[in-house]
Amino acid sequence: MNRSREPSAPLSMHAKLLSEEEARLKVRNWRAEGKKVVFTNGCFDILHAGHVRYLAGARSLGDILVVGLNSDRSVRSLKGPERPVCPEADRIEVLSALESVDLVTVFDEQTPERLIGVLLPDMLVKGADWPVELIAGAAAVLQAGGSVRTVPLLEGRSTTGIIETIIHLYCPHVSGGKD
Repeated sequence: MNRSREPSAPLSMHAKLLSEEEARLKVRNWRAEGKKVVFTNGCFDILHAGHVRYLAGARSLGDILVVGLNSDRSVRSLKGPERPVCPEADRIEVLSALESVDLVTVFDEQTPERLIGVLLPDMLVKGADWPVELIAGAAAVLQAGGSVRTVPLLEGRSTTGIIETIIHLYCPHVSGGKD
């Protein structure tokens, strides 16, 4: 047995990760079966309890949850050159392992607006920190007869907060010497 090899990704990851075109066809088929398709998106860089509850909340609003994941390049353009902390392949694998997530597709733009226009889910969901009028893709979903909802966030949970805690606890010289 060759132990130096990186373990292969679980089958569930490969089954849940689809290209944009594959996702479009899958969403169309689910909708034809009468299933309510919910879409959400994000960077999901360091997955935490807030993410897990948010995704479960989004999934509870329909039959299927599709997650649009920002590519590494997209995350860097939004969050800066030090991000993402976890590479795209790892973020895909972690999201795919969640029971609440049915499909993951990656987008390279800063927002998923174009992707949402291609998929046209029944419902678009974001966290309650987003006003509905600022949610990318909302107009396309509403125009197609869908709905846009927000779900509550778990207070005090964020990837940035986790990073800041790690820096403060393990790299005090980086955070200005605070103890």
